[in-house]
Amino acid sequence: MSDVLRLRQGLGARLRELRKDARLDGRQFSTAAGWHWSKTSRIETGKRSPSEADIAVWCEVCDASLALPDLVAALRNVEAQWTEWKRIAASGHARRQRRSVEIEGNARLQRVYAPVVLPGLLQTEAYARAVLTQCIRFLATPDDIDQAVAARMQRQQVLRRERHRFVLLADEAALYKTVGDDTVMAGQLRHLLATAFDNPRLIFGVVPLTAPFTYITTSFDLLDNRMALIETISAELTVVTVSELALYEKAWKALSAQAKYGDAARNAIESALAVRELR
Repeated sequence: MSDVLRLRQGLGARLRELRKDARLDGRQFSTAAGWHWSKTSRIETGKRSPSEADIAVWCEVCDASLALPDLVAALRNVEAQWTEWKRIAASGHARRQRRSVEIEGNARLQRVYAPVVLPGLLQTEAYARAVLTQCIRFLATPDDIDQAVAARMQRQQVLRRERHRFVLLADEAALYKTVGDDTVMAGQLRHLLATAFDNPRLIFGVVPLTAPFTYITTSFDLLDNRMALIETISAELTVVTVSELALYEKAWKALSAQAKYGDAARNAIESALAVRELR
């Protein structure tokens, strides 16, 4: 169960208790609220998120005006956990990249799992441009590619901060996924060989194509032990609940145990580079 769904169900349970305390069944409440009973049911079970106006009506019908501020705060917390990419990028992807500068700068330990696209902290400018260009095209968001690329490159400055540590894992498939073209990929792979192994604060690993299946997952970042950022096609999810973080820690433990490091990781990159150089 996602962190967002858990929070939404918790809010729904609180609203259901208010209704019951008012001695109203679902249909009686819905009639008083002026909406269909199915809306009440979906809100109470967490299948639908109420609006702030819905909560105001709920408190009015249940004569529970004192609960309104707390319930609105709970709703805003739910909404903060799930942010649509289009809303994040409404003013351009550069803003999203600058947000990462702040988030990553506050973490002492950053662990990244990248199954498809190589970690942003190790991307070349050409590779980052190709990634962000595709994001802008796919999501039909404002085209601020130059500013977005500049901001992504700025993020990499954190790699030079002495008190920060990084463990970056990439699936072997990400070494072969074509981002841009062969020239961009060859440059990116050479960059990995030059930068992923000479930083004492950075560990880079490659999860083999033949590694055992762990669990269905997408890319995620673990920031210290307090937060996980997960990117989906349509949204970015922020996980902070201890039980949810434990699952990402469990996935990380399995993936990091499977990964190749040092010379074995170098060999995997060199093999992928050879494919590009032969084309």
